[in-house]
Amino acid sequence: MLLSIPSVLEGESLRTAQRLAASAPWIDGRITAGHQSAQVKDNLQIPEGSPEARELGQIVLAALERNGLFISGVLPLRVYPPLFNRYDPGMTFGAHVDNAIRQVTGTPHRIRTDVSCTLFLAEPEDYDGGELVVEDAYGEHRVKLPAGHMVAYPATSLHRVMPVTRGSRLASFFWVQSMVRDDAQRALLFDLDMAINGVRADLDAEHRGPVQLTAVYHNLLRRWADAS
Repeated sequence: MLLSIPSVLEGESLRTAQRLAASAPWIDGRITAGHQSAQVKDNLQIPEGSPEARELGQIVLAALERNGLFISGVLPLRVYPPLFNRYDPGMTFGAHVDNAIRQVTGTPHRIRTDVSCTLFLAEPEDYDGGELVVEDAYGEHRVKLPAGHMVAYPATSLHRVMPVTRGSRLASFFWVQSMVRDDAQRALLFDLDMAINGVRADLDAEHRGPVQLTAVYHNLLRRWADAS
């Protein structure tokens, strides 16, 4: 499931993130790439562990905790500390699949990368090119969202970033270990959750339908989830 999540960052939190990104140091982005991905990766990243990266990461994580659509669609168990990249003219990232397991830098902890996320920090009119292209059974999906908006998609997907030809593409990227590792099961639960919300809004508060559907949702989640 490819899920577009609007307004993860907005207002002052978005402006603060953009200011921090503008003043941060940048290094070769291949430092966080695997052997194969490093051969097709050409971008810049804010160093992990830098003060700017830590502050930016806290802004993003706090916003995710408040976002109901992210929680419903991704069912997060663990979130990898957000990273930040920049693509200047001529930079690109060729087709690749993200590593299945990521070591959290400086800790003994690892997460399974079920869901990949890109949170856009630059407005689409500020740069040309730079579209995120995600491939699935239905073909290619090109994603270029307004600043503060995010896309989440299965980490199993082959994906790439098109070359930037003008301006700079700024984004945060990170991975999520979901309580439900199977993408099809997550999609069913998300659709059911959205349907329950719609039915609840249309029916009288005493109607049993939303309660019965909510029971189905939680019993499916109980069957499929790994919350440890």
